[in-house]
Amino acid sequence: MILKNPFVTEKASMMLENESKIQFLVQPGATKEQIKRDIEKSFGQKVTKIRTIMTTKNEKKAIVSFENSKAAEEILSRLGIM
Repeated sequence: MILKNPFVTEKASMMLENESKIQFLVQPGATKEQIKRDIEKSFGQKVTKIRTIMTTKNEKKAIVSFENSKAAEEILSRLGIM
């Protein structure tokens, strides 16, 4: 599994509300294509864009945008976070 867990902070919550983007911690060697495939397979939502960042704790974080503007909220709701 490429995805580890959702990354939920105050900044991530603001990004969810304002831009409909969700953040995940992912495996360090994961490519954008692997992350996209894993998210689409796991949650059934079409991904439009992925940005990846290395955190200060040396973890890889993916910021994901979806075709459907309500997809991010739906995914967090399914995971029991919202």
